Amino acid sequence: MTWTRPVLIALVAALLVLTLNYGAESAAVRDNTAKKEAADPQGAARRIFMPQSDAANFFRRRSRRSVKSQDELNAEQRVRLAADERRREYYEEQRNEFENYVEEERDEQNERTREKTEQWREFHYDGLYPSYMYNRHHI
Repeated sequence: MTWTRPVLIALVAALLVLTLNYGAESAAVRDNTAKKEAADPQGAARRIFMPQSDAANFFRRRSRRSVKSQDELNAEQRVRLAADERRREYYEEQRNEFENYVEEERDEQNERTREKTEQWREFHYDGLYPSYMYNRHHI
């Protein structure tokens, strides 16, 4: 119970300091160049802070439900169309590569089949023309 009184006094002192300093209008911003400070001491503050009315208008203008300007809509549409075009070109390229691959595989398979057929005919050829399959003498 002995610590409650000092804590209460510290809280009241902190509250008093905060209420007295509540009306601060600006913040100190350190700038690296001394020339800028000499020329325009409020330049850095102007770049960082803006009047309350401008800030309210900015957030009102950029809220999630606000209507976008026609320029913004056109820019977004151009970005969307460019992305669609890139996607279309990518898939077309992929499709062409796959079609070329399939065509090469089919050609190789046809070549292997033709070679096997020729080898089979050469191996089974009996010297007669047409081949023996059609010259058999059935008994």
